[in-house]
Amino acid sequence: MTNAPLTLPSLTDAWTTWTCERATSELARAEALVEGLRTAPPTDAVAVLRQWDRACGHLGNAAAIGSLLGNVHPSEEVRRLADSAEQDAHRVATRWSLDRALYDVFAGLDEEQVAGDPAASRLLEKVRADFRRSGVDQDDASRERISAVRERITELDQEFSRVIRDDVRTIRVAPEQLAGLPQDWLAEHPADEDGLVTVTTDYPDAVPVRMFAHDRDVRRDIAIASNERGWPQTEPLLTELFALRHELATLVGYCDWPSYDADVKMVGKGSNIPEFIDKIAEAAEVPMRRDLDQLLARYRRDFPDAEAVPGYDYNYYAELVRSEAYDVDSQRVRSYFDFARVREGLLEVTGRLFGLRYDRVDVPTWHEDVSVYDVFAADTAGDPADGGTGGLPAGRLGRIYLDLHPRSGKYKHAAQFTLTDGVAGEQLPEGVLVCNFSRGLMEHDHVVTLFHEFGHLLHHVLAGHGDWYRFAGVATEWDFVEAPSQMLEEWAWHADVLRLFAVDASGEPIPAELVAAMRAADDYGKGIYARTQMFYAAMSYWFHADRVLVDRGEAAPDLTERMIELQGRYGALPYLEGTHMFASFGHLGGYSSGYYTYMWSLVIAKDMFAAFDPDGAGDLLAPSVLEVARRYRDAVLVPGGSADAADLVANFLGRPFSFDTYAAWLAR
Repeated sequence: MTNAPLTLPSLTDAWTTWTCERATSELARAEALVEGLRTAPPTDAVAVLRQWDRACGHLGNAAAIGSLLGNVHPSEEVRRLADSAEQDAHRVATRWSLDRALYDVFAGLDEEQVAGDPAASRLLEKVRADFRRSGVDQDDASRERISAVRERITELDQEFSRVIRDDVRTIRVAPEQLAGLPQDWLAEHPADEDGLVTVTTDYPDAVPVRMFAHDRDVRRDIAIASNERGWPQTEPLLTELFALRHELATLVGYCDWPSYDADVKMVGKGSNIPEFIDKIAEAAEVPMRRDLDQLLARYRRDFPDAEAVPGYDYNYYAELVRSEAYDVDSQRVRSYFDFARVREGLLEVTGRLFGLRYDRVDVPTWHEDVSVYDVFAADTAGDPADGGTGGLPAGRLGRIYLDLHPRSGKYKHAAQFTLTDGVAGEQLPEGVLVCNFSRGLMEHDHVVTLFHEFGHLLHHVLAGHGDWYRFAGVATEWDFVEAPSQMLEEWAWHADVLRLFAVDASGEPIPAELVAAMRAADDYGKGIYARTQMFYAAMSYWFHADRVLVDRGEAAPDLTERMIELQGRYGALPYLEGTHMFASFGHLGGYSSGYYTYMWSLVIAKDMFAAFDPDGAGDLLAPSVLEVARRYRDAVLVPGGSADAADLVANFLGRPFSFDTYAAWLAR
C-alpha cells in the first residue's frame, strides 16, 4: 500500500501493455479479496466490510482506467482495450452483486459489531441495499437474465459514447462567409487548396461561428451539423438501451427505470422528477417570456415579419442583445481570457479559497497536451483565512491531470474522470479534467465551464482521505454532485477574482465595469436557459418512463416525435426542422433518466453561495469569504459520501437547503 501517485508509461508503445496489466492486476486483486470473503470471511464485521470495500476499490481502479483511457487516449487500440477493461470490471461487479453466497456474508453480520462506528454502519446499510437492488434475491433464471442485461447495457452505453465521440461533422465555406469571426479564430482556420475553410462541430469551432458569423446560412448549417451528430447510428442503440434499463428495473421490483434510478438519489422517487421539472418550468415562465420578447424585438429589426427566433439564430442574436442592450461585446471580452493565463488564474483562485498549493510536475502522460500538478495542503497553519489546513492532512493530497484541448478520438464535451479514488494511507486520489478549449483566447462561457469542471476535480481530491473507498471523492447522491461545481462558477463572474488573470494583450486587467456589464448581460437569457434545461431533463426522464407503455401493449413514442413534443412543451426555442439532437445527447448514457440533477443541484448551489456573499456585491477573496470557504471545504467537500448530501449542506448552512434563493435569482 502506498500514497505515491501512479507511474504512467513514458513510451508511446508501452501504453497497450500497461493498460492491460493495470486492469488485469487490479481485477485479480479484487477477485482474490472477494474469494476470501466467500471461503474464509473474518469474524469481525468491520473487517468483513473493510475487505469488501478494498475489493471494490481495486475493481474501481480497473473500471476507472478503462473509462478514462477509452475517452482520451490517442491510440484507437488503447481505447479499444480500455473499453474492454471497463466491460470486464462491470461484468465482475454484476457477478458479485448477484452472488447469493456473498450476500449471505453481509446479511449475517452482527449489526452490534458496527454500532459504534457510524461509517461502518452506513456502509453495511448501503451494501445490503446494493445487493437487494441488484436482484440477488431473484430466482436463478432472473439473475441470469439480469447479468446478461447489465452486460449489454454497458456495451450499448460505450457504443453510444464512441459514436458521438468520433462523429465530428464539418461544413466547408468560403472565407468571406466567416465575416464577424474573431481575427485569432480566422488565423487558425486558413482556406485550403480549394479556397474553402473547414469548420468542425467541435466546440472551439462551432461555438464562435454560431455566436459571431454574420452569414445566416453558415450559422444554420453548423447548427444542423451539430444537431445531427450521431444520427442515425445512435437511435437503435438508445432504443435498445432504454428498453433494457426498463427491463432491469422491473426485474428487481420497480415499476420503471426512473423509479429504480431515483431510489438512491436526493429526489427519492421517480414520480418526483416530472414534478420538479414542472416546478422549474413554471418558475421560469415569466423570465423566459421576458427574454424572448427582448430577443424577438431585436430579431425583427432584421426580419420584421418573424414570429419566433430560430434556434440556429439564437446565439448570434442573444449576443447582439448583450452587446447593444448591455454594452457587452464578447469579442472584446474574450481578448482578456488567454487560455494559459486562465489556467494559472484558476489554480491561484482555488488555492487561495481552499488552502491548497499546486506544484506542476513533469511526468509521463497519454498526450503532450496534458499538464500535471500535485496538490498540497497549504503550508501555513493557524487561522483558516491564512491558509490553515483545517480538515485536510498535511502534505500531498493528490494529483490532477488537465487535458483541455480537442483532438481526434477524444471525448467531445467537458467532464472530470477518475484515475484513482483515494483512501488515507492506501491510495492517493488522482483525477483528470477532460475539456475541449481553444489554445488561444477563450469565450467567457468556457472560462465558467473550466471553473465548473475544476470543482469536480477538487471534490474528488479533497474527499479522497477517508477510510472507505465507498465514500471517497464525489460519492454523494448523484443529484448533488453538480452543486459544488455550479457554486464554484460564481468566482468566474467577479471582477476582484477575474482581474488576477484576465488581462488583454497590453497587460491591462479586465475593467470592473465590463465585468458588471457581463453579469447583467448574463442575467439576460437565464429564463431561456432554465426552460431549455427542462426540455433536456424531460427528454431524459420520458424517454425512459415511456417504456411502461410497452408493458401495457402499446408502442413507445418515436424518439424524434417525442423530442419534438417535449421541446414544444418545455423548450424556449423552436425545433430545427429535420434534426435529431437527442442522437448526440451524451447524458442519456451516464445520467440516464436523471438529467434533472443539473437543475436540482443548481437550486442547492445558489442557496450555498448565499452564505459566501449574502449581499451579492462582496469581494470573493476577502478574508471573511476565505473563512467561509474553508468551513465549506471541511463541511461539504472533505466528507465525500460519508453522510447524506442534505445533511452535509445543512451542516454548512445551519439549516436545510431551500428553493427560495434560486427562485429569487431566477425572477430577478
